[in-house]
Amino acid sequence: MAIGLLLGAGGVGAAWAITGDGGGAEPGAATDARGACDALAGFDEAEFTAKGDEGLVALNRWSGAVTLSAAAAAGDPAYKSLSDSLSRAQHRHAQVFDFDAEVKKDLAKARGICEDL
Repeated sequence: MAIGLLLGAGGVGAAWAITGDGGGAEPGAATDARGACDALAGFDEAEFTAKGDEGLVALNRWSGAVTLSAAAAAGDPAYKSLSDSLSRAQHRHAQVFDFDAEVKKDLAKARGICEDL
């Protein structure tokens, strides 16, 4: 439960950090998808378990990518595959507490989707 709350809070914080205060980009699904992809591009799963700020950055980028991809998919079904890939990766990671081959496969799929945006 505590991990879920931490991830949720991290995702909200990352989403705000990535999208800013609304002074720049127009809100919408495409903006959310780009934000998810930007967060994912900066995410290194090898740093996820690092101590201190390095680990917090990884945690928040991971959470932000998942959260923003879900927002994008809710706003436009065209982003459902991105959201589904990241959601599957997050769920699998929560089960095994590792970035195993299955999680990495879904991350690679999401990164490929991002390359095409």
